[in-house]
Amino acid sequence: MAQAAPSKYLTGDIPATKEFLNKFDTFLIDCDGVLWSGEHVFDGIPQTIEFLRSQGKRTVFVTNNSTKSREEYLKKLESKDIPSGVEDIFGSAYSAAIYISRILKLPAPKNKVYVIGEAGIEHELSSENIPFIGGTDPAYRKDMDPEAWQGIADGSLLDPDVGVVLAGLDFHINYYKIAMGYQYLKRGAVFLATNLDSTLPLNKNFFPGAGSILIPLINMTGQQPLALGKPSQAMMDAVEGKFQLDRSRTCMIGDRLDTDIKFGIQGKLGGTLAVLTGVNKKEDWEKEGAVAAPAFYVDALSDLRAAAQ
Repeated sequence: MAQAAPSKYLTGDIPATKEFLNKFDTFLIDCDGVLWSGEHVFDGIPQTIEFLRSQGKRTVFVTNNSTKSREEYLKKLESKDIPSGVEDIFGSAYSAAIYISRILKLPAPKNKVYVIGEAGIEHELSSENIPFIGGTDPAYRKDMDPEAWQGIADGSLLDPDVGVVLAGLDFHINYYKIAMGYQYLKRGAVFLATNLDSTLPLNKNFFPGAGSILIPLINMTGQQPLALGKPSQAMMDAVEGKFQLDRSRTCMIGDRLDTDIKFGIQGKLGGTLAVLTGVNKKEDWEKEGAVAAPAFYVDALSDLRAAAQ
C-alpha cells in the first residue's frame, strides 16, 4: 500500500537534504541499482558512503543478491573503494542461513539443504555449519539422461536427509535441478527462497532474478516459498536483532518498490528513500495500485552529498 503523503524530492534541495539526514542514525542501503550496476559503480558512491559515515551514520548494506557471501561482498566493496566491514553487510543468503540454523532448527539427520543457487549461499550455510547438496556441485549441471529420469522417478538419486529446499539466483539453472527440487518438496521438504526479485540489474540492463528462477517450482507444487530477503519481515527482525537499531531512526534506501521500499514501510522504519538509478521510476509509485511509495527520493544516492555544503 502506498504511503498517503507525497514523496519528497531531495535532489538539489540542500535544506531538505540536511533535514532528511538529521532524522536518521542508520541507513540500510541496497547494492544492485543503488551503488552499482554490475561492475559499474555510479558516480560519487564511495565519497557518499564516506560522507554518511563521517556524519556519524551507520551504513548497513542489505542486499537480496544471494550469489555472493558477506566476505565476497566485502571484497567487491573494497575493490570499488566503498568503505565497509564484513559486519556492515547483511545479504539474503546470510539471512537464510541464520533462519535455517537458529529458527527452523531441523533435527539431524533430516536437516540437509538442497541448494538451487550459487556459491554465496553455500558459503553462508557453511558459516552456520549447515549440511547441503546441490548448488555449484558440477554433478548437478547436467542434461537429463535415462539414468536421471529413472533415478529421480524412483527416488534412488535423492538424498533422504534433505529437509529444506533453498532456492536463489542460479546462473546454471536447468531441468535436472528443478526436477530434483520438486521431488524433495513433494516429499515434505521446507520451501525457502533467498528472495523473490523478478529481475537482476546488471551492466545497465536487466536479467532474470531469483524470483524468476523459482516460478517452475511454485507452479508445480502450488506452494509459495518463505522468502528470507527483502521485503520479508523475518529479514527485518534479523537485521534489527543483529544491529540493535532503532527503527524510528532508520531509513531504507533502495531502487525497487516491491522489495526495498516495501521492506522499509512494512518494517515501520522512520523513512524510505528511493534512488532512480535502478529498477523503479517516479511514475511507478505515482500510478494507481502502486505496491509502495517512498517517503523521499533522489536521482542518485550521491545527491545526498549536497548536504555537505
